Amino acid sequence: MGTALEAPAWPAITAEEAEAVLGLFPNAGRFEGLIWHSPRPFSAATLVQTDRGEFFLKRHHQKLRSTAALAEEHAFMAHLRANGLSVPEVLAATDGTGAVTHGPWSYELQGKATGVDLYHDRQSWTPFLSHAHAHAAGVALARLHRAAHGFTAAPRPSHPLIASFTILPATDPLAAAEAYVAAHPPIAAFLADKAWRQELVRLLDALGNGLATRLEKQPPLWTHNDWHPSNLLWSPDGSVSAVFDFGLATQTCALHDIATAIERTAIPWLEMDRDLPDARGAIALLAGYRTVLPLTTADVETVVRLLPLVHVEFALSEIDYFAGILRDPDQATLAWKDYLIDHADWFLSAPGREFLQHLESGAQA
Repeated sequence: MGTALEAPAWPAITAEEAEAVLGLFPNAGRFEGLIWHSPRPFSAATLVQTDRGEFFLKRHHQKLRSTAALAEEHAFMAHLRANGLSVPEVLAATDGTGAVTHGPWSYELQGKATGVDLYHDRQSWTPFLSHAHAHAAGVALARLHRAAHGFTAAPRPSHPLIASFTILPATDPLAAAEAYVAAHPPIAAFLADKAWRQELVRLLDALGNGLATRLEKQPPLWTHNDWHPSNLLWSPDGSVSAVFDFGLATQTCALHDIATAIERTAIPWLEMDRDLPDARGAIALLAGYRTVLPLTTADVETVVRLLPLVHVEFALSEIDYFAGILRDPDQATLAWKDYLIDHADWFLSAPGREFLQHLESGAQA
């Protein structure tokens, strides 16, 4: 939530650890070494070299992702692959499942996806390097939504760090928020001494008027929910060659996924003191999407209305993770104040209102 890279919360995967885990995946081959460690803070991951190629080994604490929870996202990935989308192959363990446990950890092993990681040295949730990349990402997002049709799994249960979709579509979003908080004791304990209901009511009154009516008409769809350039690989021609990191995937709706993509890629949240947002990247993303799937005038209006609040439920889930699993009240406070509240409040500022106006007028042109 700042411009400096955060130290990973979890210890790095060692060579000895990786070799032992790879022995549980019969198609992985013989371990030869570790190539690279991921800097992302929510899990530990490494690129592994074997005599059969390169594989991506990812380790989660079981409180964050059990093997059953990983099976949910793996099933979605398999559906997308079967429908022609380029996503990493999940390797099967000796018991036929896509994940194994050892001690407090869950492990998954995926084949290396095709393409160039152009954003490997950039932080997540930062803008695309060009409007052409934003356009290509919009094309790829629409293709993912098209491939997702027919996947009928229920929404995922209440895991930490899941972009669920229960508050904003509710006719009484405050009651839905109260139910969400009550279902997550770490969030309830963290918010106990805060006027959180008043804050949410203020934001919902200012930014959410009529949103539930718009969202209730949207067909449910399993979506990626973390669409940003660091989760995409690229071809030499500038198109997206593969999509990865389905850890936040669950059932929302297409417009929610589009709004999330704009929220995470079109606004330079980490450098707002010197870079004012430019709606052209978001407009390019929508234009790319429209080359594959239609977006009506009402759809664009809904995306614009949803954008200021689309992060709310995931921000609460981050509090669940930081307060409940890591026991880190400082990071939980950042998730509550800096992310959930200040993020939304920015859209009430003059630059925020101007961004939304430019986005809507540019996307409708």
